[in-house]
Amino acid sequence: MNSTKAALRNEVRHLAEEAFHRKLISGYGDGADSKEFQILFEGKPRHLPLEQARSFLNGLLFSSSIR
Repeated sequence: MNSTKAALRNEVRHLAEEAFHRKLISGYGDGADSKEFQILFEGKPRHLPLEQARSFLNGLLFSSSIR
């Protein structure tokens, strides 16, 4: 895994931890594929590419902060 992908994965993991603590998602973890991240949202696992996972989590965190 190159350093850019590792940095992106770390960023996604950090966002997922924050979303989990805010009770926006019910779980998260590495996907079966190293290019994916798994997010448990509304009771369903979602296997997302890292970039998409980052966008999804940023959107959740942003929308919860403006409520």
